[in-house]
Amino acid sequence: MNLALKNPEPRPGILDITAYVPGREHAPGAAKVHKLSSNETPLGPSPRAIEAFQKAAFDLERYPDGRASALKEAIAEVHGLNPANILCGNGSDELLGLLCHAYLGPGDEGIVTEHGFLVYKIQIIAAGGTAVTVKETDERVDVDQILAAVTERTRIVFIANPANPTGTCIPVDEMRRLQAGLPAGVLLVLDAAYAEYVRRNDYEAGLELVSANRNVVMTRTFSKIYGLAGLRIGWMYAPRAVVDVLDRIRGPFNLNAPALAAGAAAVRDQAFVAAAVEHNLAWRARVGEALTAIGLRVTPSVTNFLLIHFPDREGKTAEAADAFLTGRGFILRAVGAYGFPNALRMTIGAQEANEGVIAALTEFMGLK
Repeated sequence: MNLALKNPEPRPGILDITAYVPGREHAPGAAKVHKLSSNETPLGPSPRAIEAFQKAAFDLERYPDGRASALKEAIAEVHGLNPANILCGNGSDELLGLLCHAYLGPGDEGIVTEHGFLVYKIQIIAAGGTAVTVKETDERVDVDQILAAVTERTRIVFIANPANPTGTCIPVDEMRRLQAGLPAGVLLVLDAAYAEYVRRNDYEAGLELVSANRNVVMTRTFSKIYGLAGLRIGWMYAPRAVVDVLDRIRGPFNLNAPALAAGAAAVRDQAFVAAAVEHNLAWRARVGEALTAIGLRVTPSVTNFLLIHFPDREGKTAEAADAFLTGRGFILRAVGAYGFPNALRMTIGAQEANEGVIAALTEFMGLK
């Protein structure tokens, strides 16, 4: 009898995955910590969402609505959609994973861009597929690069628009060109997690493309502008056939009851969303201008964060800046894993946090 210890073997490829690392939360030794590493809203959730969450606490013995009917109806009402084309998930991350497990297998390829959200590649490999990474141009998704990478094995293309961590976006005409250039059997996934922050006339989150095509889906989240990251709520707008496929493999109760209630209340409170947009617009511009004035390059952003590039000289690098800021209680996001080893991503925070980062980086650059 062989008594040698042996671990169960995972499927080939799983151990090649680098686990996703969230933004840091702690700054040891700092009197007060400003977490600007995870693109959370500084305004918190809508009071209506909090009230709905609290009311849901009195029915915790009951299973939640497995169809998420009230949440779908609220989303459909606000965005003018058919609830039958909406699927809700435990964060948009769950929906991205379901898409990969439903449409990818061994030998299939999924296309991602070089600075794209790391979860795309993780989910592609976890489903048994091969992740194909294409170059971006000037920190923006390049449609021609994507189309050139399509093969007979391509099954899915992931695009974050706006993109994370760059904060850039591509116009709707380019999205239409991308969809038109893809084979009909390739699924185009538009991750529009930051869509609510965009105020550009040439931007469209994906609703139009989904409505007009059979191979486009759009995912959204309640974790950003709605301030419900702790509840994990995402949603997808997709052709009915895609919704039907994912409905067959998702968990039967994949969203909890307090999340469903809070989400429905949050999406209907569009006055709260408008206030969040205004706060972000004002402070994004002010922070960007201030950091540019002290000699740092800031990628133009349409989101609630900025990608800040540091000089390639000793003592002034992103690593040095990160240590300097952390020592003063300001936690930004290192983005080396995204292909930016000498940059930090900063969430637009509350006034105190924004002004504090400006002052700290001014000192760091030797201008104070």
